[in-house]
Amino acid sequence: MQERQVDVAIIGSGTAGLNAMAQAKRAGKSFVLINGGEPGTTCARVGCMPSKAMIQVAEDYHRRTHLGKYGIDGHEAMTLDIPEAMEHVQDIRDIFVDRVLGSSTDDMPPEEFLQDYARFLEPTLLAVGSGDDEQRIRAGAVVIATGSTPLVPKAWLGLGDALLTTDSLFELEDLPRSIAVIGLGTIGLELGQSLRRLGVEVAGFDVQERIAGCRDPEVNRAAIDIIGKEFPLHLGAAAEIEPDGDRLRVTAGEQSVRVERVLCAMGRVPNIAGLGLERLGVPLDERGLPPFDPNSMQVADLPVFIAGDVNGERQILHEAGDEGKIAGWNAARAERRRFRRKTPLAINFCDPNICAVGERFDTLDPASTAVGEIRFAPVGRALIIGKNRGVLRVYADKVSGRLLGAEMVGPKGEHLAHLICWCIAQGLTVGDMLRLPYYHPVIEEALQAALYDLYRKVDAKNDGLTELAELPS
Repeated sequence: MQERQVDVAIIGSGTAGLNAMAQAKRAGKSFVLINGGEPGTTCARVGCMPSKAMIQVAEDYHRRTHLGKYGIDGHEAMTLDIPEAMEHVQDIRDIFVDRVLGSSTDDMPPEEFLQDYARFLEPTLLAVGSGDDEQRIRAGAVVIATGSTPLVPKAWLGLGDALLTTDSLFELEDLPRSIAVIGLGTIGLELGQSLRRLGVEVAGFDVQERIAGCRDPEVNRAAIDIIGKEFPLHLGAAAEIEPDGDRLRVTAGEQSVRVERVLCAMGRVPNIAGLGLERLGVPLDERGLPPFDPNSMQVADLPVFIAGDVNGERQILHEAGDEGKIAGWNAARAERRRFRRKTPLAINFCDPNICAVGERFDTLDPASTAVGEIRFAPVGRALIIGKNRGVLRVYADKVSGRLLGAEMVGPKGEHLAHLICWCIAQGLTVGDMLRLPYYHPVIEEALQAALYDLYRKVDAKNDGLTELAELPS
C-alpha cells in the first residue's frame, strides 16, 4: 500500500488539534487533520457552552424567588416551559458548534481533513480508515489530540437511556422529574444545581468528602453548606445503582433515593481506544497513556506529541488550546522547545461560583504560608445583589509577601479569580495588590479586605501608606 507523506499529522479536530493545525500552517508545513468522531470541540458540543446556556436559564428562573423582597409582585405566577428551554439550549449549542466548524474544517480540502479513525502502525506511520478505504500516512511528526469522553462504570452501561452523561443530557427534549447526580466535581455540581432550579428533584452523590474539587477545608465547608441548601449532597460513600420497578434506586452508605434517571458526572477518560499507542514502543501507564513532557508535550523522545483532554492533565479549554499550540509548534520544527505554562485557573459556574487559582491549599507549606480570609456576608455589593454568601481565602509567602494562590466560593468569583490569576502571573506581592485601585461599592472590595487580612500576616511591607506609593523627592 502506498504511503502518503506529510510533515505533520494531527489526530483529533477539537481545541488542541485545531491549535496544533494552526501552528503547522503558520510554519508552512504540509499537514493532515484526522478526526474519527463528531467534528467540533467538546466545549462547543457537549461541554462549557451548552452547560452555560442551561445554567443561565436556570439562574434567571431561580431569580424569581428573590423578587418578593424587592417589592416586585407577580413573580409567584412565573412558569417555565422546559421543552422550550431545552430547545433554546440546543440552539445556542448549535450556534457555537457551527462557528467552530465554519472557522476551521468546513472549507478544508479533503486531502487535508480526513473524517475517519486513525491508528498507529509505527511512531510516524498511521493507518486511517479500514478495508478498501484504508490510507497510510507517513508523517515527520504526529500530534495526538483525540480528546476525552465521560467516564461510565461498566456495571452501569446496561442502564440504557436511564443513564445520562453530558453527551446525552443536552439532547433531551424534556427533563425527568427526578435525577441522581453521581460525581460532584465541576460538571456534576453545575448541572445538578441547574436541574434543581429548573424544577427537577435532584440528589447528589460523591465518594469524596469535598465538592467542586475544593482543597481548602474552609471553602469546602462553605460550598457544601450553600449548595446543600438547594439539593441534598450525600458524600463519602460510593454510589450503587439498581433497577427498582420503573425507576432506579441509588444507594450510598445509609443514603438511598429512587429516581427516574441518573446523571453520571464522575470525570472524563482519554479517547485512546483503537489508537494503537502500544505501537509507540514506550511504556504506557495504568490509563494506557505514554509518558510526556507537559512543557513540550513531547512523548518520550519520539517525534510524537500529546495535547488536550486526552492526556488527562488540565482538561480545560484554554489549557487545551495552549497545549495544542505547544505541540503544533514543536511538531512543525526539528527543534524541541519547552514552554512556561499559565498560572492554574479553575472556575465552577454554579451559584455562587467556586474558584481556585494558583497553588492549591493542600500543596502549601503551613510554616511558610500566610492565609487571608473574608466572608462575603458583610460585603456591601454582595448584600445589595442578594448574594452575600461564601468565603474568599488568599495565600502568600510569609517572608516575601508574594501571592501564591486563592480559593473561594462567592458571587462573581469568575471575575475575582481572573484578577488574582493575573496578579500571580505578574509576580505581585500582597502590598503591590493593595496599591491597586478598588472602586466602591464593588465585589472586588472583598478581595481588598482579604488582602488586608493577609497583609498583617506577611513580613514584606510597603513604604509609607499601604495604599499609596510615595513620589520620589
